[in-house]
Amino acid sequence: MQEHKVATARRNDFLDASHISRCANAKAQAFIDLSDRVWGMPELRFEELRSVEEHIAAMEAESFQVTRGIAGIRTAFMAEAGEGDVTIGFLGEFDALANLSQVSGITEQREVEPGSNGHGCHHNLLGAASLLAAVALRDALAESGIRARVRYYGCPAEEGGSGKTYMARAGAFDDLDAAFCWHPCVYNAVMSSSTLANLQAYFRFSGRAAHAAMSPQVGRSALDAVELMNVGINYMREHMPSEARVHYAITQTGGISPNVVQASAEGLYLVRAPKLADARTLFERVRKIAEGAALMTETKVEMIFDRATSNILPNRALEEAMHREFTTLGPPDFDSADFEFADRLRAEALTEDDVRASAEAFGGPADYPKSLHDGLLPLPGEPGLLFGSTDVGDVSWVVPTAQCLTATAAIGTPFHAWQAVTQGKLPAAHKAMVTAAKVMAATGARVVADPELLSRAKQELALRRGGKAYLTPLPDGSEPPSTAARP
Repeated sequence: MQEHKVATARRNDFLDASHISRCANAKAQAFIDLSDRVWGMPELRFEELRSVEEHIAAMEAESFQVTRGIAGIRTAFMAEAGEGDVTIGFLGEFDALANLSQVSGITEQREVEPGSNGHGCHHNLLGAASLLAAVALRDALAESGIRARVRYYGCPAEEGGSGKTYMARAGAFDDLDAAFCWHPCVYNAVMSSSTLANLQAYFRFSGRAAHAAMSPQVGRSALDAVELMNVGINYMREHMPSEARVHYAITQTGGISPNVVQASAEGLYLVRAPKLADARTLFERVRKIAEGAALMTETKVEMIFDRATSNILPNRALEEAMHREFTTLGPPDFDSADFEFADRLRAEALTEDDVRASAEAFGGPADYPKSLHDGLLPLPGEPGLLFGSTDVGDVSWVVPTAQCLTATAAIGTPFHAWQAVTQGKLPAAHKAMVTAAKVMAATGARVVADPELLSRAKQELALRRGGKAYLTPLPDGSEPPSTAARP
């Protein structure tokens, strides 16, 4: 019996952070190159066709078995290797943002191609690092002789498409034991926060055109309806929870001729709240305001659902394990050239308000003496609330999930902006993505090696769900958009 314990301990040594790090380093350059290629082909939600093929080719080269078309989505896939009683999943993304084209490695705004897309949230790095994590863990398991199943999930349309929400509804994550992901950031940390649940829909108004001067009385203005809807929502803001948010964009005004009563107009509304039930309640109020605007203008309104995501359920058991592994591995090893560029960017393209906003969002020090974060933020005593949304939330309701952040950009960098795009394939970003891969893989290895940790993580998930099963926020009959375009 004692010999068996010693042999098991020796095998587990192959799963420690240092061995995981060596496995990741051995394959890192191929995935760094992948991230740069994806940076150069920025594709919007559900249209990530070239990026997906790059990811699939990388996993097939590593002998992972690929399943395409998860949840009926052409840009969703799963890559799997190994077998065993424990299944570890890594979540990857690769979608870009519209109108964020930017030349790499400069400190001024300059488009590569006017009006084209860009990786303003560093999802080019996100997917590549999760791929590397899956490969590093697979390799370490093979060398240790310990059996487990490793999966990478290619998840489309995180930016405004809720790809993982559709995948969760289809049961893609049901047989996972634990899921790990990361996100590019300006600080190094383990995320221990819930996020805002959300629902988003188009409200399309139809009226009756008329000559605005000669016969305005016979017209019914859809544009008036959109404006009245916005007025109603603005009055509602005083009477909704302070943590809730309602955002909008006028996506169609009915034309540019002021002498025409506009017969069609449309707005896109995004409703957020800390809990899905609260977001649903607020969304119903928004819907009633739309109906009231239609009533006041004698127009008709149609609601076209677009997306929804659940709030994240933190998992302290996995987060504490991830923080221990991150502490052992250490932050990215930035060099003088990395700091020199970050210093210039901060001086020429960022403000002190940007720096303070970063600190407030992620709980980092606003007075950090360096332009790149080369430390590790402490794990908060209790989970907090991050005022953003992600479809990782839906995965976290299905399976214990943990997420780390690594500093791919200078402190103060506003993501979803050109300042992020310009840093997306610099050496500092590459170092941060490899660090993320190591942290995720090492934490996955801990779960495989420690059945008690996995048991605690599953018990915590059951407790945080309060005995409730995962209930998708997607309306009955909703399907993912087939294209990135507005319906």
